[in-house]
Amino acid sequence: MERRHFLKSVAALSTIGLVRPAFSGTKSVATPAIASSDTSRRFVMTQTYNLKAPAGSQGQVKLWIPVPEETAFQTLLDLSFSGNYQKASLTANNRYGARMLFVIWPESTGPLEIRVEMTIETRDWEVLKDNQLSDWLLPEQDAVIPEEIKPFLLATPHIPVDGLVKETALKIVANEKAPLKQARLIHDWVSTHMHRDDAVIGCGTGDVGEILKAGKLGGKCTDINSVFVALCRAVGIPAREMFGIRLGASRKLSEYSKKAFGSADEKGIAKISGGQHCRAMFWLAGFGWVPADPADVTKMRLTEKKENGDPAVKAVNDYLFGNWEMNWVGFNHARDFALFPAAEQGDVNNLGYPYAEVDGDPLNFYDPAAFSYEYVSTEQH
Repeated sequence: MERRHFLKSVAALSTIGLVRPAFSGTKSVATPAIASSDTSRRFVMTQTYNLKAPAGSQGQVKLWIPVPEETAFQTLLDLSFSGNYQKASLTANNRYGARMLFVIWPESTGPLEIRVEMTIETRDWEVLKDNQLSDWLLPEQDAVIPEEIKPFLLATPHIPVDGLVKETALKIVANEKAPLKQARLIHDWVSTHMHRDDAVIGCGTGDVGEILKAGKLGGKCTDINSVFVALCRAVGIPAREMFGIRLGASRKLSEYSKKAFGSADEKGIAKISGGQHCRAMFWLAGFGWVPADPADVTKMRLTEKKENGDPAVKAVNDYLFGNWEMNWVGFNHARDFALFPAAEQGDVNNLGYPYAEVDGDPLNFYDPAAFSYEYVSTEQH
């Protein structure tokens, strides 16, 4: 069994020039302009894979595993993996700089095993709760949008920004011109008009055009937060999803729901194989990124069987515009993009789940048992 250990500790590795070795030279635009909360939590996420080839498929096996970004609200302290693979390497060679572990087995006939362990430190990202926008002023002249931010104004196959999307966005913001207030209007429209549909597989596909065209306005977190992102982009506010996974119990929102925002047992252990969750953020000129999550408002409303006017729903909605509780880790912002090395099936919708192919035939990443993988997160105290 080969074992590789990359991020033992930042201090130790920096002395020998090995800090984030596989990602050196890649550019990250995820770091917020303003630091997040000083309160930190630490989790060890253990991922165990024993891949199962689809019926009738055999040959070379390829696996892409998302790895967390480095931001002001989360740090990957340690990453190690072991297994019977032929080759495993870290890469961020894609147009979003999304970080991933790429694994190859030469044949699918024997065991296909890899165990990945990540130690992650998080800090609550609370822009509005900490009143960090109190001194922010919108630039008097036209806002200068940096080159690295401009892609988050553009359409993708799942995120249209014209037609019905733009018409809807303009109706929502009406005569409001201030970007922060526009974003709040859009957030509130999405959280109140959309609903969580637990019949949707996984986190949903986030096909905004189809969602608005159908008029049913339901789905899971990727569907709901992608609508928020598309509507923001349609009125000129850069916005993006962040695909990730819940790591443990909520502390700040648990009074409103014990289940909707993440849970763990009394030892801080959480089985999170199905805990993937997509969040959103928008960008303000002269400030930077601001968090949002209207999808979790709809999840809490369904879980607790409450209506929009309920005080608890309003409290959750108020918190989730401008704040994230970080019992969750984000992997990347990549959407409608090519993996590296390229997958035979072509571009992927997003990389919030692991992705694998056997001789080009994809595994069902929405079904951990069929794939198969198991994720467990343990909070360290």
